[in-house]
Amino acid sequence: MPHFSRRTFLELAGASMICGCAGSTSSAGAGPSSVLVFSDVHFNPLYDGSLLAKLDAADPSQWQAIYEKSAITALTPYGTDTNYPLFKLALASMQKNMAGCQLVVFSGDLLGHNIAGLYTQNGGANNAAAITAFINKTTAFVAQQIRACVGSIPVVFAVGNCDSYTGYGPDSTFLTATTDTFYTQLLNSATDRQQFTSSFQAGGYYSVDLFDNHLKVIGLNTIMCAALILQDYSTQVNAQFAWLDTQLSAAKRLNQKVWIVMHVPPGVYLGGTNDNTGHLSSVAMMWYDDYQDSFLQILAKYPGLVSFLTAGHTHMDEYRIVSDEHVVEVTPGISPVFANDPAYKLFTFDSATFSPVDYQSIKCALAASPSTFTSNYTFTTAYSLPSCSTASLVKLFPQLASNSTFQAFFRAAYFSGSASQSQITNLNWPAYWSCVGNVTELAFIKGVTTYS
Repeated sequence: MPHFSRRTFLELAGASMICGCAGSTSSAGAGPSSVLVFSDVHFNPLYDGSLLAKLDAADPSQWQAIYEKSAITALTPYGTDTNYPLFKLALASMQKNMAGCQLVVFSGDLLGHNIAGLYTQNGGANNAAAITAFINKTTAFVAQQIRACVGSIPVVFAVGNCDSYTGYGPDSTFLTATTDTFYTQLLNSATDRQQFTSSFQAGGYYSVDLFDNHLKVIGLNTIMCAALILQDYSTQVNAQFAWLDTQLSAAKRLNQKVWIVMHVPPGVYLGGTNDNTGHLSSVAMMWYDDYQDSFLQILAKYPGLVSFLTAGHTHMDEYRIVSDEHVVEVTPGISPVFANDPAYKLFTFDSATFSPVDYQSIKCALAASPSTFTSNYTFTTAYSLPSCSTASLVKLFPQLASNSTFQAFFRAAYFSGSASQSQITNLNWPAYWSCVGNVTELAFIKGVTTYS
């Protein structure tokens, strides 16, 4: 992630205010063979501020027609959130490439940064009712567009920090107001409504059993764990982790496999880690340490159970080893706000073990003309590994330091191929490298200081 100051990161996070058949109908014992994973849409509904009055007066189902008449047709530039032309292009690419997909995964942040501020700056009423109504409409529009793209396939998801009225969310009022949107438009009603509503409104987390109950997907709210959130969520986090433990215990008893979808991954927050001189002067963590420790302890209680963990938030093409058995796959963002090229991934899975086998990265080179989504790379080909399993990713970690070819590729792919925008240098590369394989602060520091 780029080296923004903590203040800049919080401002970008909204601090100024605020495919085939349905996954649930798979044949007995068979898991998904193809899954599309995307993250961090960060749709900016007011990229064309002149449309505000029309959007305000219209139902979300009418917004597409309004955007189609906008004079702004260029894609979102680096450093800004997703506009309608980029969102439309991304969805068209996903729809084209998801033939045979049996599930879609979205790891959070439907909404752009600081929508509340943009609303009032463009002439919207400066009151809470008007702002929340507009944000609710934006949420519904983005979710409806995703549903139109994927057909009947469930979209399992995690809520992001910008999925909120304040930018520090997801806050309880937002969760309550948008429960139906997330349940019907993303999940496509793939689980019991009452159970979903209960946990989702309690804290933004839920579970859903798919593929004839052979797979349990857990959507966690890791925003509450994040160090960028200054509010004390300890009561809610403890409740969520107790719920998670119960969910994993039930899955083990039922001989299910488990996937965990989250927004903020554990490990180091590189945006708050100062290493530009090659010497660490500060280290920031994504989660508060005690929350991270609790989460890892819960995972360790259930060896062999969780076969896939995925996150977003950083907008970068990376992964994080959290134990010998568990790796968090971080999916790049659609929004290029952090100077990344927009991208998403198509995973293949072992349909018996529900474990990832390989993935293809598909990205849009914003600097190219014309800008289109094209294949970026395939993991097993790029790194000469048999799969993208946990074992392969653990094996790759030291090779990213010792193998110059793999290192160069990883560095180029980190910003989804946006080489002109990449902020990785030879001086700060040890921090980027150590972040992959060292999830605790002390291990991360040791990895950087002993790098050679």
